[in-house]
Amino acid sequence: MSLAKKIRVAVNGYGVIGKRVADAVVRQDDMELAGVADISLDWRPRVAMQRGFRLFGATKDHAETMRNAGLDITGSLDDLLGASDLVVDCTPKRIAAVNVDIYRQRGIKFIVQGGEKHEVTGHSFVAEASYASALNRVSTRVVSCNTTSIVRTLTVLKHAGLLHRARGTLLRRATDPWESHIGGIMNTLVPEPEIPSHQGPDAQNVDPELDVITMAVKVPETLAHLHYWSVQLTRPAAREEVLDAFSASSRIALIRMDAGLTALNTVKELMADLGRPNDNLYEVALWSDMLKVEGDELFYAYMVDNQAIVIPETIDAIRALTGTVSAKESIAKTDATLGIGLLTETLGNR
Repeated sequence: MSLAKKIRVAVNGYGVIGKRVADAVVRQDDMELAGVADISLDWRPRVAMQRGFRLFGATKDHAETMRNAGLDITGSLDDLLGASDLVVDCTPKRIAAVNVDIYRQRGIKFIVQGGEKHEVTGHSFVAEASYASALNRVSTRVVSCNTTSIVRTLTVLKHAGLLHRARGTLLRRATDPWESHIGGIMNTLVPEPEIPSHQGPDAQNVDPELDVITMAVKVPETLAHLHYWSVQLTRPAAREEVLDAFSASSRIALIRMDAGLTALNTVKELMADLGRPNDNLYEVALWSDMLKVEGDELFYAYMVDNQAIVIPETIDAIRALTGTVSAKESIAKTDATLGIGLLTETLGNR
């Protein structure tokens, strides 16, 4: 694809998700990063400058303040939007819901993240489940890390004709690792106050046919989330049939306890050894040797990297909104550029 035909992507918000989206965009041969917008004066925008990204202030006032702090500022968000075909909003929760008015006024396509409500865009995105319905839309919402994992795993069971209903318990990390010195919990567990927790209904925003209920509890660690699932199948099935269903998705990596991957930290260490940027685990890491089938009941557990799992979905959402390629083509391109599939290759057979 020639440079003139590349999708010009703006990233608004250069934090945990924004910096990963920007890094992923520059790896795509059909996209170019138009720039990143932020309000911060700390180390984060300085890293963006070092990487050669054009840096913009969220407003003219922010741009001036950042410039006075020694940052090389190209302009304001308004200038960035004028040089872009699409904007990925990675600003903190609820700020994007305000920004969308700006995007609509400018007539630019936009993507928000899972912290915003489904109603902000009227469409919720997971590549393997809702890519087709996102084609050429003005906007979509890439759902949260936990919801992404739920939809990925249940969708493959559904496609295999095995899914009847699902019940999951989520052990949620307390806060993002980089700010665990600021907030979070210690020496306690905090149940989400309602059953179902919000992730189950949110998964139904992506696929209303899913019969899913979730329960969640916040735990005193920051590395990742851990899910336990009990699924009633449509019929009795063999363990290998279930593993075949999960193996059909490149974004579900079957890991094993007997390979030494016995805890969240060991999986993150493997990501570092594989050379993943920021130790990113883009896949759902599902323990194949823990998986159990009893007649028509299925039990399994997996790990979710809250900082990384939505990154490939965001890249695919960019292609869906711009209508450039099919779901299959986009997923394959994204997987190749982010090294998705290498984890399964490294661990060998299941």
